[in-house]
Amino acid sequence: MTTLPLTPASADHGRLHCGYFERGECRSCALIETHYGQQIADKEAWCREVLAEAAPRVWLPTFAGGLRDFRNRAKLAVGGSAGNVTLGILDQEFHGVDLRDCGIQTPAIRAVIPVLADFLDATGLEPYDVAARRGELKFVHVTAAPSGELMIRFVVRTQHGLDVLRSRKDAFFDLVPDASVVSVNLLPEHKAVLEGGREEMLRGESLRMNLDRVDLHLRPQSFFQTNTAVAIGLYNQVAQWVDAVEASSLWDLYCGVGGFALYCASPARRVTGVEVSEQAIESAKVSAAELGIEARFLAGDATEFAEENLSTDKRPDCVIVNPPRRGIGARLSAALENTGVEHIVYSSCNPVSLAKDLARMPAYEVTQARIFDMFPHTKHLEVAVLLQRR
Repeated sequence: MTTLPLTPASADHGRLHCGYFERGECRSCALIETHYGQQIADKEAWCREVLAEAAPRVWLPTFAGGLRDFRNRAKLAVGGSAGNVTLGILDQEFHGVDLRDCGIQTPAIRAVIPVLADFLDATGLEPYDVAARRGELKFVHVTAAPSGELMIRFVVRTQHGLDVLRSRKDAFFDLVPDASVVSVNLLPEHKAVLEGGREEMLRGESLRMNLDRVDLHLRPQSFFQTNTAVAIGLYNQVAQWVDAVEASSLWDLYCGVGGFALYCASPARRVTGVEVSEQAIESAKVSAAELGIEARFLAGDATEFAEENLSTDKRPDCVIVNPPRRGIGARLSAALENTGVEHIVYSSCNPVSLAKDLARMPAYEVTQARIFDMFPHTKHLEVAVLLQRR
């Protein structure tokens, strides 16, 4: 598979010039016209202001996310017409905008999008018409591993769409040999979501994300950070913090497929990961077995697990939390505040909810903080902080 020439987007002197943005066809990368160094400076200033009350003792240098080629997952809306589909986004009138040369996608994703479009054209299936509420093809999700292997998910409206794609699966495997995982997801409802509850696997079970120290296994509905290089930097930073505080026991709450837990595991450290998704827990167990790591992974609610176990002799030396945007909330903050856990590592994609949670835990001080620019050209960021009990 070869990479297509990037005519609409090119990097030049700290900026990514994008034809889609300049023509007003896509505005997802709202900061793309701002010099990347200025993007970083603005994010640092905003994050420090939001976390001013927490007063981190040390701010480590920001881990930059790069100008281009960094996004490992594309969520492509299908537009256009049968035999002439677009893959990208829908505009305000729900017309398809083709973004096959988007500069922030990894080269492997850019290279496969035209192949996907040709394949869907050949099926004769109609793209879903949002306004008319008819049609079949809704989305294609593509995830790329560092190895170049791909996970491809087709999202369709009805059983008919699934049957058509299933009948052509062998031809698709020949077209995209790097697709180690292929599935079809059914989303019959007319609502603004990216996937439905039913998934049929056509090939494979999980995509192996081969990182620098750990291989993680992503299933079709697994969460993983969108910027692989920055995710590796984040995992390594947290592992350094956990090693520095010499934690002999560790909980990884909201552990997902086990990234933090597996990076921090060692023969001298007891590691437990908790995640509500049973699929993610099974993936974490596979990775642990491959690495020969004796880590424990449990499917369950992170807050309930903490409330039930923090007051017992099972209390760990260190807790990692990596919650969704809403943060860990009042209950988990209180559970941590009212126990003797010595250190907490909090990784957040929302500094505002992080600040609220830190205010609920005055028994802890922030000793170090670091921004990870997981989402260049946008206002979003990841920030991790190391807390020590006062």
